[in-house]
Formats: sequence, structure tokens, C-alpha cells
Amino acid sequence: MKLTKRTIDAAVCPPGKRDILFFDEDLPGFALRVTSGGAKVFLFQYRAGGRIKRKRIGEYGTLTPAAARIRAERLRGQVLDGGDPVGAAAAAAASAIAAAKAESYTVRALLDDWQAAKQVQKKGRSFTTAKGSLAKHLKPWLDRPAKSLTADEVLRLLDDLAAGGQPGAAVYVRARGHAAFAWAVSRRRLAENPFTGVSSPVKAGVRERVLTDAELGEAWRAAGTLGWPYGPYLRFLMLTLQRREEVAGLRWAELAEAGECWTLPGARSKNGKAHVVHLVPEARAILGDVPRFKGCEHVFTSRGEGSVNGFATAARRLRAAVLADRKARGGEALAAHRGRLPALDWVWHDFRRTGVTAIAAMGFAPHVADRLLNHVEGTISGVAAIYQRHEFLPERERALLAWSRFIQAAAAGRDPLAAGAENVVALPRGRASVNIG
Repeated sequence: MKLTKRTIDAAVCPPGKRDILFFDEDLPGFALRVTSGGAKVFLFQYRAGGRIKRKRIGEYGTLTPAAARIRAERLRGQVLDGGDPVGAAAAAAASAIAAAKAESYTVRALLDDWQAAKQVQKKGRSFTTAKGSLAKHLKPWLDRPAKSLTADEVLRLLDDLAAGGQPGAAVYVRARGHAAFAWAVSRRRLAENPFTGVSSPVKAGVRERVLTDAELGEAWRAAGTLGWPYGPYLRFLMLTLQRREEVAGLRWAELAEAGECWTLPGARSKNGKAHVVHLVPEARAILGDVPRFKGCEHVFTSRGEGSVNGFATAARRLRAAVLADRKARGGEALAAHRGRLPALDWVWHDFRRTGVTAIAAMGFAPHVADRLLNHVEGTISGVAAIYQRHEFLPERERALLAWSRFIQAAAAGRDPLAAGAENVVALPRGRASVNIG
């Protein structure tokens, strides 16, 4: 029938039916749906992709028959041109939902999702640490939509880090930031990666910095002047040669009852494997003087809440204390450095490298240093690593004892290599100080 006001007013749904369609006799596809409840709605029916589709136009009463006819004619024109009004509407709705999701998907959410997804693939703390570092440097943008972060903002951040004396942080943020945002792009969470095409302001490379004996000695002396918590923390860090975050997170429950060793749980180690660290007398003495805060599980803590942090602040204070030490020692300090005072360009990991270098110089085998640093893939690799499960505990204990003597001699201005080498056989061979099995 011809859809006019008169025919539409007279149209009713037959008894026993839920609804009925009345098609217009002049305009193909233009129809009126009448329900058993009396509702009347204009629609346009067409075929696309081998399927019959219906596009809702509007309710009768809100739209006049003439206005509905105009809209139906417009829809028919789209179909004749190869269009799909229903599909286009669905695509527009999906796009709107995606846009809303992107608007609410913050940098913080991206980092959380990236860390959670990657942590499933790789055990250990590497992605937890990476997320924490990125969250620190991207703090001003954490609650912004991730899609709003621009390449220009990333570039300014990296340049500011390099100019502020943190070139290593610039390299790290560039690499890890690119990885996190690339993951989000691969998972269709973002359309673009703001780190793509942004180069690091400094060249990434393998650090080879090893402190001289004089530098090591002045760092040890300077750390002793810092007070709680950085002074004891830094000295314990030097003595144990473990990673800064692992030492900072040391808990009382991880220490042996007699205090002879510390067992780093796999949940906190970089490679996800538990690790035994022998504690030399100097390290045990530090722990003996550490204040204990009620209700705090951490050994090194600033206010009795959580673990010590602020590694950049600790580095600044230690460098300032080293300069004060040099000034107080005057010509003696100059002589120790052979007439030239070196720049304080070391980073925390350089102390770890210095310790391993000294341990090797004192005659310890490379595989002992590997186990000491909790490097499970080192000098023993491949098939040999599968069968080699020995932890070299006695050798590791002797190595740390020798390293401790090395530090004390360097701080006193004596020959550290000779002092440390005396302890290579300080413990009976074959005796393990701890039982891990």
C-alpha cells in the first residue's frame, strides 16, 4: 500500500502476531512496522552481501510520512551506489566505542597491562622494575590518555634526562618506553608509538667503567659519613655486590637466624631464581647497627614504611661526600689519584663490575663470579650448564671475604689486591657455610 497518514493511521497488527510489515508500493524498501502493542516505526529494507538488512528510520509521530520517505530515498541512493547503511552505522558505533576506550586508556593502564602480559612470559623482576622506572619518568603523563603522548614530548624528556646528568636513564627510558608502547600498538590498544623515530640523545653501549682502588676507597669512606639510611645501605651494597633494588628490598625474614647469609627469594631476583649471599663480618656488623621499626619488614627503610628508595638522591649525596673527603685529604687525595682527581661519573652498577674485576684479579674463577652475581648463564653455558648444578658456595664465601678485605685496604690506602688475596684460602676448601639443599 501507499504509506500515507491515512493508511498508516488505519494500519493494525493482526491478532496473534507480534508485528507486521507494510511496504510502500512506490518506493522499494520503504516500510512501516506495526507491533501488537500499537507502535509504528518506519524502516528501510535492502539486500547487501547476500543478506536482508533493515535500517530503522524513526517512529511515526516523531517523523511524518513525508519526512520518513525522504530519508528512505536517501538510504536507497546509498544502496544503489554500493553502500551498506547498517554496516556503516555499525562501523561508526564500533569506532566511537574504540575512540572512547582510547580516551580512557591512560599511560598508567598501558604500563600495567604491558608489565602483566610480559611477566607471564618471563619470570623475575625485570618487567616489574622496568614498569617502575618508566612510571617514575613518565609521572606527569600517567593519567593522560596514552594516545595523547607525542613524539615531541618524548624527545624533550630524553633530552632533559641527558642534560640533567642521567644519560643512562635516557637510554633506558627510550628502549623500555618504545617496547611498552610497541606492545600496546601490537595489541590494538594504540594506533601509534610516540617513541618510534625518536633516537636516544646519547649512544647506548656496554659500560666498562671500573673504579680505581683510590675511587673505591673514597666511596667507602664517604658512605660512612652519610648516616641512616643511605650510609649503611650503600656500604652493604658494596660488600654484597648485589643489585641496588635487591639490596634496597632486603627483608628481615630473608636473613639466616645466625646472620651468616641472606637468601634472596626468586620473586625478587632479576632472573626469578633464589640466590644465597654470604655476609662477611663487616656486613653483619652493619645489620647489627640497623634500627628496627615496629611493623616494618624491610631492613633498609627511611621512615619505617617500605624499602629505601631515591637512588638518584643517594648518588648525589655520596658524590658530595666524596668531594668533601677529597678536600679534607688535600694532597693525600691527589697523590692517591696520581695527581689527577677523576670525575665522579660512576653509576651503581659500576661498583658491582669493580667487585667482580677485583675478585678475578685475586685468582677466583669466572664461574664463581657468575654465581656470586646470580648469573645463571655465564661462563658455564650450553649442555655443560644443564649438568652443572654446583653452586660453588665455599668459593663464593671466600670471594666475598676477599672482596671485603680489598675494600678495607683501599679505604686505608694500602695495597688492596695483596690484602684481598690473603683471603683466597681463608676458609677451608669444601666447607659450605650454608645449607640450601
